[in-house]
Amino acid sequence: MTARDAAFTVPPIAASPRRAVAFRVLAAISASHMINDMMQSLILAIYPILKGEFDLSFAQIGLITLTFQLTASLLQPVVGTWTDRHPSPWSLPFGMGFTLSGLLLLAFAPTFGLVLVAAALVGTGSSIFHPESSRVARMASGGRHGLAQSLFQVGGNLGSALGPLVAAAVIVPLGKPSIAWFALVALVGIVLLSQVSRWYAAQHRATGTRKARAVPTHGLSRARVGGAIATLLVLIFSKYFYVAGIGSFYTFYLIDRFHVSVQSAQLHLFAFLFASALGTLVGGPLGDRIGRKPIIWASVLGVAPFALLLPHVGLAWTTALTIVIGLILSSAFSAIVVYAQELVPGRIGAISGLFFGFAFGMGGLGGAVLGLVADRTSITFVYQIIAFLPLLGIVAGFLPRVRAAS
Repeated sequence: MTARDAAFTVPPIAASPRRAVAFRVLAAISASHMINDMMQSLILAIYPILKGEFDLSFAQIGLITLTFQLTASLLQPVVGTWTDRHPSPWSLPFGMGFTLSGLLLLAFAPTFGLVLVAAALVGTGSSIFHPESSRVARMASGGRHGLAQSLFQVGGNLGSALGPLVAAAVIVPLGKPSIAWFALVALVGIVLLSQVSRWYAAQHRATGTRKARAVPTHGLSRARVGGAIATLLVLIFSKYFYVAGIGSFYTFYLIDRFHVSVQSAQLHLFAFLFASALGTLVGGPLGDRIGRKPIIWASVLGVAPFALLLPHVGLAWTTALTIVIGLILSSAFSAIVVYAQELVPGRIGAISGLFFGFAFGMGGLGGAVLGLVADRTSITFVYQIIAFLPLLGIVAGFLPRVRAAS
């Protein structure tokens, strides 16, 4: 065993009922998540460039989001269900290869159609990456599932935040072809994920020979579990339809309403996304301590007053409110995913694929629908109507309390 391999080795999962958290593995999978989601967010960040180069409408901008998100949405539950039955450690670097291919195509795409193909390739990479990497995070958690999911998720949020910053610093001055340089970053991700895959394969060999069937400990009926899953999906709809309005159109909103430059608008988008990354660190660990349900309820419904106020304030308050919204709203997702995993133990890939996929799908559908609305009305009107979405957080009150799995 080399020193590098040793860094990714922890005692076998079955060695003791209380395991140490494999922080090295979590750091690697979080860094890979950061790279993966930064590559994705570059697409969102260069929308103003694509709009100018191809003379796109807001509906076509929404179609790019729909293509990327829908590809990931439809494939993730399929990938997750497959890997529950056939664990696939080496699918992680393979998925990053799709993202790399999409970036290279996007950099040199001469037509809008090829931009859509590039978006679909990046979406396919995400569909392969997320279910298995979420499983790795849980395997490395040492029983602290909320903490592990938050550390994994914060990497993705940081990557999403870095996309607009990178676009403002590099792509706007140098042009769309400069995206190709970020293929080198994707190669770094492939190297990291190859190391994670070795650790994952070793853990699977150590525990896979006698796989015990996971038995729910919450005592809920199948109908009650189904109702809770449906409630969580309503919350995902509320969160990600709203986030689609920020992610896809925030730069256009700031340019249209406050007449800021493209680079300034991207820096504002970075502030929102960075706040979202910080908020992610709170939800999972706090859910480990006080339960998932209070975190979910407070996160989605708690953002409603700030969302309702946002369309009616000036630039400074807009910036401040979006930072608060990012901090509060982002704390929900880790808690939602872990809560769902505790509802249906033993189906980590399927549940992760379902929730990541549904989140992507709602983000894509939101981008397309809100783009059509923006074309027929205005960007400001879009922000006025999506402000009511967080009020759907009230349905979290119907969630049963679920005792965390040990």
